Amino acid sequence: MVTFALFDLWCSMKNVKTAIKLLFASLAFTSLTALSAEITNLSPDTEADRISWQKLDVQLGKTPAFPQKTVLGAIAKTKDIEFWQNIGKGYKFMADKMGVKLDYLAAQNEEDPLGQLNIAETLIAKNVTAILASPQTDVTLQLPFEEALKAKIPLINVSDAVIPQTRYFVGGMHYRNGMDVAEWFLEKYPKGGEVAVIEGLPLVYATTQRSRGFINTLKKNHDFKVVEQVCGNWVFEDAQKVTEEILKKHPNIIGIYCHNDIMALGAVDTLKKHDLLGKIAVFGTDGISLAYESIAKGELTGTVDSFPEVTGAIAVQVAARVISGQKVPRVVVTPQKLITKDNCETYKNRNIDFLIEELSK
Repeated sequence: MVTFALFDLWCSMKNVKTAIKLLFASLAFTSLTALSAEITNLSPDTEADRISWQKLDVQLGKTPAFPQKTVLGAIAKTKDIEFWQNIGKGYKFMADKMGVKLDYLAAQNEEDPLGQLNIAETLIAKNVTAILASPQTDVTLQLPFEEALKAKIPLINVSDAVIPQTRYFVGGMHYRNGMDVAEWFLEKYPKGGEVAVIEGLPLVYATTQRSRGFINTLKKNHDFKVVEQVCGNWVFEDAQKVTEEILKKHPNIIGIYCHNDIMALGAVDTLKKHDLLGKIAVFGTDGISLAYESIAKGELTGTVDSFPEVTGAIAVQVAARVISGQKVPRVVVTPQKLITKDNCETYKNRNIDFLIEELSK
């Protein structure tokens, strides 16, 4: 199943070398699947064994201290994207606060699956106490997941792509990302209209679920029509190009939903060139600083902020609970919020203590 899905990815990705690397990783994974056969595949958006981050203390008690000599390993999706940098800031913030050593490593870019695999192998070889991992695709870290299981190293999947058999996931609900944007369109455009979706990479749980949440929610009003659902590879330039194509094919379009803020800003840039800012609504996802700046200027309509700094901080606390032997639910849901010009001033403050307090209200 994984191999056929990767063939589809190969056909659709702009970087064929990346698909080949992922194929290599998946083939290695298939020989080890028996080790984790007892773990059912995870869909964080629908998993029943879940808890809101706000209820962790109520249900499980205060976060326990880390045992002495604990070393947390962390694998970032990439080091050149602000969202993932902010996840790292959250890791460091809470690791420093709890006095635990953190070994934080990141792939070179979002198309470096072997880089992620090498990082994971390094951390497992070091025998770290637990691993916090944000896979580039749902299959990228399958093999290290199996190896971590054998080594009895807890691996906590943090945000975005989902290792299907992961025992712990910490992050926002991707279906809700798309749903929140669709609800905005339903309220602001009761007469409906044509809209488009610019998606992230295939074989990523977030890509599938964000589109589903958006499209399924829009079905509440049959006057909405999703006229394009195209891949932007998470990239600014790709989003510029596909937005150009969308405008040519669908001059009456009223809105574009992008799976990340970088692509949303690419769409905004194309709309600027056509003098269409304010005439076509554009939403992104992530809540990066450039998105907040664009919203404040009245260019980008909005974003769904997943507060990655808070997600990273919560993931470190979850690691402490898992290491201490607490029975942590399989999914820990972290905060997210639709950001528009109405509330961007409040949430552009990225002080983690402030965000935790504000989002706990």
